[in-house]
Amino acid sequence: MTEKEKMIAGQLYDPSDGELTSLRVKARKLARRYNLTDEDEREKQDEILRELLPNSEEIPGLQAPVYFDYGWNTYFGKYSGANFNFTCLDVCPVHIGDHVLIGPNVTIATPMHPLLPEERNCRQREDGSLYNLEYAKPVTIENDCWLAANVIVCGGVTIGEGSMIGAGSVVTRDILPHSLAVGNPCRVIREITERDRMEGFPQIDKD
Repeated sequence: MTEKEKMIAGQLYDPSDGELTSLRVKARKLARRYNLTDEDEREKQDEILRELLPNSEEIPGLQAPVYFDYGWNTYFGKYSGANFNFTCLDVCPVHIGDHVLIGPNVTIATPMHPLLPEERNCRQREDGSLYNLEYAKPVTIENDCWLAANVIVCGGVTIGEGSMIGAGSVVTRDILPHSLAVGNPCRVIREITERDRMEGFPQIDKD
């Protein structure tokens, strides 16, 4: 297997591999170009995102700045987007469904490192160059979810359909569908039900 194949499969791999390094550099250059565009340059932005996120079903609405490790390993569905400072370390696949709202300063982090220092620390090749080994776990955010500001989603997590993750939460385990969940570590507080519907909510009368 190539290092890229190992990475996608969640196996230990060498991130200093030449192919992977080249792909990361490409993604970061594209993200940097995107981050330097203005909001009224939609055509230019779409062109960059099509190259940065070639496997997404639809171009997401992303408020610059954004940061990706690879881009091609992130899969956006329809009508989804993220506010300022979206960081996606998509070493393993990141699947983001339809109608997903992502608040400012949200991080999705799939990379993992061995717990034992001797397995985590740098190693030396025969030519004297250094490398280390890491692995990753995929992330899935199902349809109709809302991640509020400053949420961190860790590798291996699935956030169930229709769930809302409160601001500042660190999601380290799966979240059941239609849940209101908050905290560090993030925990389900209750189910989201019809009682939460805003239709008919009292409005402020304006003269």
